[in-house]
This record gives sequence, C-alpha cells and structure tokens, in this order.
Amino acid sequence: MPVECTGRQVAITEPLRTLAEEGVERIAKVLGKISGAHVILTAEKYRQIAEVTIKTRACTLVALCESSASMESALHDALAKAESQATRHRDRQRTRKRQPKLEKQVEEPAMARSGRGSMPESKSAANGSANGKNHAPPAIPVTVHSFPTRVPIAEPHIVRSLDSVALRPMTLEEAVKEAEFRDRDVFVFRDNEGNVKVLHRKRDGKMELIEAP
Repeated sequence: MPVECTGRQVAITEPLRTLAEEGVERIAKVLGKISGAHVILTAEKYRQIAEVTIKTRACTLVALCESSASMESALHDALAKAESQATRHRDRQRTRKRQPKLEKQVEEPAMARSGRGSMPESKSAANGSANGKNHAPPAIPVTVHSFPTRVPIAEPHIVRSLDSVALRPMTLEEAVKEAEFRDRDVFVFRDNEGNVKVLHRKRDGKMELIEAP
C-alpha cells in the first residue's frame, strides 16, 4: 500500500521509501487491513530520528527510534518496533476472543442425612409399634452448600514502552497535541527548562498535569 513519507531536513531517497514500504507491508500482514501509514524522518545535528505511525480501525501504533549512525538504521529499528507492537496487539485480540465466559453457579439442593445405622422412619415406626417401644428420633436434615469456584488472578504483564516518553523538550501545548496524536493516556515530557512533567488522562477525559518535584 502507498506510504506517506515526510522528511524534515532529510531527503526521501528511493532506498528509504522502499524500506518503508516493505516494512509497512509486513506490518499489514500481521494486522490485516490498515487504513493509513505515515513515516516521518528527521535529522537533528548528530541524531537521525524515524517515526512510524500505523492506523487501523481498531488501533493506532506509533514507533519512534533514533540512531547516530544512519537514517536507514533508525528507520529499520522503528519498523521493527512497530511490527512488534502489531504482533502484541494481535495476540491480545486473540486472547480476548478465546477467553470463556464465567458460568453461573448453581446451588446444590439440600440433602438430608440420617445417623449411622439408622433405619428409615417408616420401618422404624413399624418396628416400634410392633414391639411396643418408643419411636426413634427423626433424622435432622443438613443443608450442604457449594462454594463458588475461585477465579485465578492473572499476573500483571509489564511491557517497556518508549512511545509515552518525549525525546525532545516541548511546551505544554505541544505535549498535549503529541499525547493526542499518539493516543496515550500517560505522556512524560520535559519542558524547555528541563523539568519533568507528566500528562495523565482521567476517566472523565480531561488531561491532568503532574509536575515532578
């Protein structure tokens, strides 16, 4: 599929475009049909930065890598990172579809127990009347309860991600736009003075600014 390539202080050469199209084609085989692919190549002094954005109907993947060697190396790492994200997303979707629903617990009916060696009430009553003895005490019913099955607690799956961290200083407005573009609920960045700040999207959709002391 066609890939939109943008160069910032970088000329988009034919080898770079071919590398981007081949990488996006591999990612499309993992995710299925994708709606858009955008590659941004940026050169800043001694840093070569490649950013790959893949959009589908279900998700948006953003991979950012940099290299001091060459732009081809940075683009190759960014495409590999995006492919790894696509594989994890596909596996999560398969796991959700295969997870069985919890069945409703059905209570067992109450059961009556009699003492050891005791005879049924009708037979003991007949024997008692025939022998002229008192009737045996009636059996006391005991209710048996079934306890619900314990659902195993899944262990937390921790994945390291650099997509939620800005690589360059930016203003608050730039950080908000970048968090919206990357579709991140948590975004860490530094302002122009070097202070660490965190943007956090609350449940009501509002962005909360957290400043590190």
